[in-house]
Amino acid sequence: MFMDHALSRRLERAEGAIGFTFTEARNRVTPGANARGRDFDGTYAVFDGLDSPMNQTFGLGLFGATTVEQLAEIEEFFAAIGSTTQHEVSPLAGAATAQLLVGRGYHPIEMTTILVQPITDQPVVAPAGLAVRIIDPVVDHDRFIDASVRGWTSDPAFAETIRALATVGVANPTMTELVVEAEGAIIATASLGVHEGVALLAGASTIPEGRGRGAQGLLLAARLAEAHRRGCELALMGTEPGSGSQRNAQRRGFAIAYTRTKWALRQGAAPSAAAAVQ
Repeated sequence: MFMDHALSRRLERAEGAIGFTFTEARNRVTPGANARGRDFDGTYAVFDGLDSPMNQTFGLGLFGATTVEQLAEIEEFFAAIGSTTQHEVSPLAGAATAQLLVGRGYHPIEMTTILVQPITDQPVVAPAGLAVRIIDPVVDHDRFIDASVRGWTSDPAFAETIRALATVGVANPTMTELVVEAEGAIIATASLGVHEGVALLAGASTIPEGRGRGAQGLLLAARLAEAHRRGCELALMGTEPGSGSQRNAQRRGFAIAYTRTKWALRQGAAPSAAAAVQ
């Protein structure tokens, strides 16, 4: 694959569209969350409730030149619901987008390596003693969420964030949740979202005592097989640059597409929308 603007637009659009579906699920799970999304001429803005790590835009600068007027409109969208403005930006958005963000008072806070893989029909072979399956969102609801939290963190403060995200994920009909079990106990969890032929692989975690048994490789293979069954052509995932997750993905056939930068607006840095367009 050649990583050009067209492919980056496709990947960012898929992730943004899937993120958009979480807003309806969030409002069902958390009445009063006021979650919402909006399409700004190709750039998806997602608000998943106060303090959610999903509050950001996708695709800025890929569907047209970034302008002061567009940024002001997006900032007003987030400010009106009490959220800071964050943009996760592909490098294919160009230096002009980054320069405009810096000049407007944004600063980089995070980087994510985006990996892709063409999807082909491959067998799913489970290591000895392990089994993988798609969950029943009702029967497996609590067990899936508990295992996700245990796999992600032992920090009680961060655990609440993970529990909230996992709860909304199970409630979101766009997402498919999978587990790996050993002797009937869930030891690993992961999620799959699909949009227009692109499969988003996310949320993978393994509880501490279940690590080193091949659970994540099994979850990856199972999600790719399910995505192939649904007619997907590409698989997409994001990892911390240089992390074990990135290394494992590359070992299993994923290639680095690019590294995104997340930009956050410093409080009080930008002018109002009215001032910006004068």
